[in-house]
Amino acid sequence: MKQSFFKVKQYLLSGVSYAIPFVACGGILIAVAIALAPMGPGGPDFSHSPFLKLVMDIGSSAFSLLVPVLAGYIAFGMADRPGLVPGFVGGAIANQIGAGFLGGLVAGLLAGAVVMLIKKVKIPRYFKPVMPILVIPVLASLVVGFVMFRFLGLPIRDLMAGLSSWLTVMGTGNRILLAAVLGAMIAFDMGGPVNKVAFFFGAAMIKEGNFAPMGACAAAICVPPLGLGLATILGRGLWNQQDREAGYASLAMGMIGITEGAIPFAAADPLRVIPCIMFGSMIAAVIAMLGGVGDHAPHGGPIVIPVVDNRLAYVLAIVAGSLAVALLINAVKKFTGSRT
Repeated sequence: MKQSFFKVKQYLLSGVSYAIPFVACGGILIAVAIALAPMGPGGPDFSHSPFLKLVMDIGSSAFSLLVPVLAGYIAFGMADRPGLVPGFVGGAIANQIGAGFLGGLVAGLLAGAVVMLIKKVKIPRYFKPVMPILVIPVLASLVVGFVMFRFLGLPIRDLMAGLSSWLTVMGTGNRILLAAVLGAMIAFDMGGPVNKVAFFFGAAMIKEGNFAPMGACAAAICVPPLGLGLATILGRGLWNQQDREAGYASLAMGMIGITEGAIPFAAADPLRVIPCIMFGSMIAAVIAMLGGVGDHAPHGGPIVIPVVDNRLAYVLAIVAGSLAVALLINAVKKFTGSRT
C-alpha cells in the first residue's frame, strides 16, 4: 500500500513539474497586464491598451494549457511516451467540460493506467513497431475520452462548481478554517504535491470569480522563505555561516513567491522547521482571508501586489506570517539547541 502511494505521488509530481512553468509564465504575464492597465469600474480596462490586452491574452493562453500539460505528463510519468496523447486528450476534455485541475489529475492517472494495461496485451511481433505510434494513442484516447465525457468529467465539474458555490456563501468561521488549511498545505512540503493541491485549488477559484482563496495562498506562499531568511538575520548567532548565506537567497526567492526557497532549511532540520513555517503560513493565510485579500493572478508573494485587492491587508499578512516564522524558529533553536 505504501509503495503504491509513493508511485502515485511520483506520477503526480511528474505532471506538476512540467505544468509549473506554464503556471508561472501565464501568471506573471497576466499579473503584469492587469497591473499596468488602467482600472475601470469592472476591473482592468484594456480598451485603450491593445498591447497590454495582447500580453493578457498570451498569459491566458499559457495558463489554459495547465490542465492538458498536467494530465499529459502524469500519464507520461506512468506509461512513458505512449501516455502523452491520451493524457493530453483527457486533460483537454477536462478543460472543455469545466472539470478543472482535479479533472486533469484524474484524466492523467486514467490515461496512464489504460496505456499500461494495453501494453500488457500480447501481440504478434510484426505489430509492435506501430503500437506506440498509432494503436496505443488511438485506443487509449478513445477509452479516456469516453470515460471522461460519459462518467467522470461531469461529476468532477459539478464538484468543482459546488465547491465554488460553497466558498461564496461561507461564513466567517469557515473561511478562517479554509485559510488555515490552505496555509498549512502551502508550507508543508514547499512546492511538493500537497502544496500544489492548495495552489491549484486557489488558481481554479480565480476562474470562478472567487479571488479570496488565491489571496490566502498568495500570502502563505512567500512566508516560509521570507520567515527563515529573516530568522537568520534576527538570530545570527543561532545559525552557521552557510545558513546565513542561504538566508539571503531565501529572502530573494520569497520576494518573488517561490516557496522552494525554504527547502534547504527544511531538508537540514525538518522536525523543527516544517511546523514553524506551517504556523507562519497559516497566520498569513488567515489574516489575508479576514482582510478581504483577493489575488487576480495565479502566483504569490510581494511580486503580485499590483494585482491584489486590499493590498495593505496583504502586506500585513505577509509581514505577520514571516515574523511569526522567524521568531518561532529562533525560539525553538534557542531552547532545543542551535545545532550550528
